[in-house]
Amino acid sequence: MAYYLLVINPGSTSTKMAFFVDDSIVAEKVVRHDGSELAKFDNVADQFEYRMQGIDEWIDSLDLSEGQINAVVGRGAPLRPLEGGSYEITETLLDDLRTMKWSNHASNLGGIIAHHLGEKYSVPSLISDPITVDNFTDIARLTGLPEYERKCRVHALNIKEVCRREAVKIGKKLDEVNYVAVHMGGGVSVAALNGGRVVDVNDALLGMGPFSPDRCGAVPIGGLVKLCYSGKYSEKEMTNKLSKTSGLVAYLGTSDLREVEKMIDSGDEKAELCFNAMAYQIAKEIGSAAIALSGEFEAIVLTGGMAKSHRLTDEIKKYTEFLGKVIVVPGEYEMEALAAAGIRFLKDEEELKKY
Repeated sequence: MAYYLLVINPGSTSTKMAFFVDDSIVAEKVVRHDGSELAKFDNVADQFEYRMQGIDEWIDSLDLSEGQINAVVGRGAPLRPLEGGSYEITETLLDDLRTMKWSNHASNLGGIIAHHLGEKYSVPSLISDPITVDNFTDIARLTGLPEYERKCRVHALNIKEVCRREAVKIGKKLDEVNYVAVHMGGGVSVAALNGGRVVDVNDALLGMGPFSPDRCGAVPIGGLVKLCYSGKYSEKEMTNKLSKTSGLVAYLGTSDLREVEKMIDSGDEKAELCFNAMAYQIAKEIGSAAIALSGEFEAIVLTGGMAKSHRLTDEIKKYTEFLGKVIVVPGEYEMEALAAAGIRFLKDEEELKKY
């Protein structure tokens, strides 16, 4: 029996969509959205009607027959801390997405759109492995500052799918093996996966770990405090600075790793220094994740868009290969991960969790 799935993955200025038959993409589309139009909405959930125009047009173009959709799967947004796995889209979950209870992130629309399409076609809708998948132990949460705990925010969807595939290659299931998994994109998540559970990870958005193309990562506390009280920035401006205009773009004026590599090839020493510093910081965070697993892991897995850079992965390997095998899986598999979650549900291999 074949399974038919619609997969929805909203981004900040686009919505990725795909129609799967089992684990194969038979049609896909990226709808680009006008940034000036999106900027009119303070709450991303209010973009629903605007985004649905392009989504409906694409689905209509598929000319699907009745019953040719078995489930709709949406990207999971930052929610309250959750166990890994797939979740039924309930009214409670939708309310948290619509009211920005936990975030005002583009992926809030993933569950909202998937639920709408599920109702439209009278099929189940779900999300899987949202950004706030959290299997931290108590010891991993303490910061030294009682008012604030470490948060688990991670590129769980891609990390877990890539590691699941690597586990299959050695004849195991994800819950039978440990990995140090590194997603390298706009943000960098370095996760300790213990039997498929994220037991430790840096906060890739605002908190810890390496700097990235446009995020600052961990910074010296004293300097940050002075900057916050300098009078130059409001809280919102400071948050934007740390999460959107730091890292490579702050040093070099571009967040495009390909452009940075061109600068290096042309002899730009500053570009080479910043590039190598980012690789160095990623490598150091890999060491931390290895410690969280007591050194017991199958491999270090480098994935995400930046893993397409041989210069970057080779630089990271230089520091980390003594720890164990390093596997490079370039790109990201978010759409495939969402489809795979839908298939596991439809095959009764995984029960949907309640939010």
